[in-house]
Amino acid sequence: MNNVSGRNTTSDGYNLGLKYQCVEFVKRYYYEHYKHRMPDSYGHAKSFFNPNIKDGNKNKQRDLIQYSNPSISKPEVGDLVVYSGNLFNKYGHVSIISKTSNNTIEVIQQNVGKTTRTSFPLKQQGNMWNIDNQRILGWLRKQKKP
Repeated sequence: MNNVSGRNTTSDGYNLGLKYQCVEFVKRYYYEHYKHRMPDSYGHAKSFFNPNIKDGNKNKQRDLIQYSNPSISKPEVGDLVVYSGNLFNKYGHVSIISKTSNNTIEVIQQNVGKTTRTSFPLKQQGNMWNIDNQRILGWLRKQKKP
């Protein structure tokens, strides 16, 4: 935790982030798994979520669909979860959803100490889905190709 070992970039210079912070982990995963490059390849974890974008609209900085917490869209495996900053970490946090059910999500993450996986309650209230954690701003999803 709280260790930076330089910047991780691809062979063609695309910035994945500071080794081995949470941002670097999710960007490396999206780059390797989805071949996804974010137009804005810099920024802290909490800056992945843009509060000015309405639920279900495109976040152009990240080239991903953004959902607010709560949202009309249920979180899915592979979504990026974005957390606000706090007193101990002003930069926020970002993780990847690794499992979902009707009442829980599990995330996988980097640079949070010994806990690489964590679960959060998922609640459906009417037609809205809420990840029950006050720090979670929302989630981002790679748009599926038709």
